[in-house]
Amino acid sequence: MAPKAKKEAPAPPKAEAKAKALKAKKAVLKGVHSHKKKKIRTSPTFRRPKTLRLRRQPKYPRKSAPRRNKLDHYAIIKFPLTTESAMKKIEDNNTLVFIVDVKANKHQIKQAVKKLYDIDVAKVNTLIRPDGEKKAYVRLAPDYDALDVANKVSYLTCAINSPTHHLGPSEISVSDQNLTLAA
Repeated sequence: MAPKAKKEAPAPPKAEAKAKALKAKKAVLKGVHSHKKKKIRTSPTFRRPKTLRLRRQPKYPRKSAPRRNKLDHYAIIKFPLTTESAMKKIEDNNTLVFIVDVKANKHQIKQAVKKLYDIDVAKVNTLIRPDGEKKAYVRLAPDYDALDVANKVSYLTCAINSPTHHLGPSEISVSDQNLTLAA
């Protein structure tokens, strides 16, 4: 078998040859082994540079449905308090007294009262009773009357009428938002 004849590269055109010559001239003048300027380090600690971190692209959601908010407006306010001192607050201080969820804060109580009873709230004071329940004193805005609101939401105002008699759950029946008391 005969060795293959080596093909010679075609001679470059004059323009290419001239550019190549200029490049060589520049390299000879400058020198190919030039020194790169080192950046001065001013701190002894090395901080790793921030690199690109892409967001996760999960193939499927890890939770099938988002968690339900268990502390909604209806769960926050448990029931209104109808003790004599609470009734006195209604008359004297334009304040409604509620037993609320222990985890609810003042802002949540204010929003719940606004939504459920459609009234403006001026201020909310809270305390945790010795039995572990949270009591909220909800002071109404001056343009609302606590007694009217209490009657509207069928708040038991019987403690005002008869301070000596306390009603048990068997003595109360509610029908169509009208309050009837069994004697």
